Amino acid sequence: MFPVAGRSTRIVLWVRRFFCDNAVCEAQTFAEQIDGLTRRWSRVSDGLRQMLTTVGLALAGRAGARMAAALGMPASRHRLLRLVRALPDPVVGEVAVLGVDDFAVRRGHHYGTVLIDCETHRVVDLLLGRDAGPLTAWLQQHPAPRVICRDRASAYAEAARTSAPEAVQVADRFHLWQNLAAAVERCAAQHKACLDESDESDEVPAEQPRPAAVAAPTGAMAERRRAHHALVHELLAQGAGFRQIARHLGWSHHTVSRYAHAATWQEMMVGQKVRPSLVDSFKPYLIRRINEGCLKATTLHREIRAQGFAGSYAILRKFVEQYRSKPDLTSARRPPSVRQVTGWICRRPDDLADRDTVQLQAILQRCPLLRAAAELVRWFADMLTHLRGQQLTAWIAAAETAALPGITKFATGLTADLDAVTAGLTLPFSSGPVEGNVNRIKMIKRQMYGRAGFDLLRKRVLLA
Repeated sequence: MFPVAGRSTRIVLWVRRFFCDNAVCEAQTFAEQIDGLTRRWSRVSDGLRQMLTTVGLALAGRAGARMAAALGMPASRHRLLRLVRALPDPVVGEVAVLGVDDFAVRRGHHYGTVLIDCETHRVVDLLLGRDAGPLTAWLQQHPAPRVICRDRASAYAEAARTSAPEAVQVADRFHLWQNLAAAVERCAAQHKACLDESDESDEVPAEQPRPAAVAAPTGAMAERRRAHHALVHELLAQGAGFRQIARHLGWSHHTVSRYAHAATWQEMMVGQKVRPSLVDSFKPYLIRRINEGCLKATTLHREIRAQGFAGSYAILRKFVEQYRSKPDLTSARRPPSVRQVTGWICRRPDDLADRDTVQLQAILQRCPLLRAAAELVRWFADMLTHLRGQQLTAWIAAAETAALPGITKFATGLTADLDAVTAGLTLPFSSGPVEGNVNRIKMIKRQMYGRAGFDLLRKRVLLA
């Protein structure tokens, strides 16, 4: 079968058959084969086999079978998988810069090791397991690489020392920065009390007086418009921005903008049909009770129900809420979280928003230990960015002298793998291609719905 213009086509081929005169020969007849078209024991052409194999590599079983049928090449998912498994492994060759990292075959249960040629970004092999054994066996069977890029796992370091002692081990800079960020987060958590910004110099706005008796509004809609308009302009007068008000009140940015640009609340009633409210006839009594100091909606609801109010409790509660004190955004500011402060310290200063820079500077002024941690982070970032690994020993000494929780332990841990970390901060090699291929492996796993075996996953990663 062969597709032509999306339709299945059967090729009828006449070939010669040869007979063997040797009586001891097991094969009595031989059919003539045409190179590039037929092969022994095959019922499809080589071209169709190659196309089905390509579809199987790209889409695996079920998805590949659906695509093959749409292209005029009907085949079962099992056939596609057999074609993929039958493919030979690619030739490894000599790898000068080898990248090593682990990936989850089944998260929390089984893990594997991926090997990458960091110069060509090509996947070299997939190994089952992430301990030293599989990597040691692989290195012993192949030419030793010149450089091995790895994370800070001790298993890969042991395998590299055992099977490739001449190779230069390079600790990946991404993992180093990730470990430092975790150390900074532990340090910030120990000084969480310093994160609460309580600036006594800020002016605390005076308490808003309880509104006195006002003229009866024309309806519930007008009443809400007036209250919302007053609330938005009150927050604007305190210096809050549109987005801050929207987050605080739970409104959209467009709604806050409309109220802010309206000079009077009556402008918000244009095109609105005013409807009477069930509270209208009870407003004189409610306003009098509110001016007496009763702001409990349940009490007021019980009292006016005795007078004949037929509305719900929710309607009355909305009416009472406009007479309660409004939230103050400046005096009730939530302190930044530990995660936020960690991000501010570990981020480039130029990438921080102005308000984040101001808050971070205030926190660092209040806490000398966090200021020392931020200085160490900036120093380490400069080493990592400009590949100044010769300063690592001095940085470790400064971090150990500072005695900061988390960061000091991180610095002490670097001494156990000092050569690899120094090489990672000096040489231009990194595990960036490895991380990219790990994400590709995750995509292929999801495409196979997690039901394929490791052998099929390996074939698709190596050959697709």
